[in-house]
Amino acid sequence: MDRPRDRAVSPVADDAPPAAAPGPAPYAAAGSVPVRRAAAPVRRLTVLYDARCPLCVHLRGWLQRQRQLVPLDFVPAGSAEAVRRFPELDHAATLREITVVGDLGQVYRETAAWIVCLWALTEYRSRAHWLTTPAGRPFARGTVLAAARYRAMAVPPCAPGSTACATPPGGARGPR
Repeated sequence: MDRPRDRAVSPVADDAPPAAAPGPAPYAAAGSVPVRRAAAPVRRLTVLYDARCPLCVHLRGWLQRQRQLVPLDFVPAGSAEAVRRFPELDHAATLREITVVGDLGQVYRETAAWIVCLWALTEYRSRAHWLTTPAGRPFARGTVLAAARYRAMAVPPCAPGSTACATPPGGARGPR
């Protein structure tokens, strides 16, 4: 391939036109936040994770320990900080599904969010590209569904900002 090596390549731009900006293609769905096309490569990503979910907290720690090609920031979904940074997002939805926001306003949800997190990591970028192929896409989707099933069992339903939420097993940081 004759792609320039100094530009980010999208792991989730299956159908992006050739003139699309470098970096991951944002997720767009009916009723979702309007998506802006990036004019420059993605330089930073913010991961909105459920701080009540032991699996989410564990994966946040794992992502933080990996070498990153694109820096990842972590903000608890539904928190005051998340609302301050991204007032246009549906914050109740960010508690139901992993959401990643790019530095230029790109929004990734569900499977695309997991893939873009891997794409940001030095050791997993090629795996992220594979996950967008016809062979890899079912594996990525299955993994996201399994994680969602685990979350449904491990995390009680809770409204954003509610003080009545139960603490996850193992306390606020999850099982050790």
